[in-house]
Amino acid sequence: MHIHAYEKLWLTLALVLILLLIGTVTYGAVGPGVAMVSDGQDPIDPEALDEDDRFAEPRVERVGENEYAAYVVAEQFQFRPDPIVVPENSRVTFYITSPDVIHGFEVVGTNANTMVIPGEVAEIAVEANEPREYGIVCNEYCGAAHHAMEGKLEVVPEDEYERMNDDGTDDGETDDTDDGETDDTDDGDDGTDQGGDGE
Repeated sequence: MHIHAYEKLWLTLALVLILLLIGTVTYGAVGPGVAMVSDGQDPIDPEALDEDDRFAEPRVERVGENEYAAYVVAEQFQFRPDPIVVPENSRVTFYITSPDVIHGFEVVGTNANTMVIPGEVAEIAVEANEPREYGIVCNEYCGAAHHAMEGKLEVVPEDEYERMNDDGTDDGETDDTDDGETDDTDDGDDGTDQGGDGE
């Protein structure tokens, strides 16, 4: 059987294109900076978030030197807490979940962008180096008021952050008793109103 030279050329080009397609799909699946929602966190019951210590009262906690953990609940059609306040020169790790439907969580102007799935805890980190206000948006359609679902990440100067915490406006973990334990419980919380703006 004789194959014409042009046919051989087209067969070779077709095989190269198929290999390039397989290569680009493989690179897209395992390439740098591409990751699915981590399954490193244990699943949680989306209908019982008030029983989970992390999400019963969404807040920001100091977990190390210049390191903070923000526990965020994305629900129709708000983020809690809102705003999220952290000091400058800090690393903030967000732990985000949802009690209702799939949401998105994007800190505009950073590389923080993840899908928030009910029953799962998404984990993503942001470097907050200088005072600035970032918008937080839901980028997954979640219902009729999806377009209005937004929040704020406020990075404030360290002295202002300390002043906010010294004013007694901590993360909602205060005891109603004043027994002098404030020094032991000062963990650098964000000082935000946990009820949010009710938006």
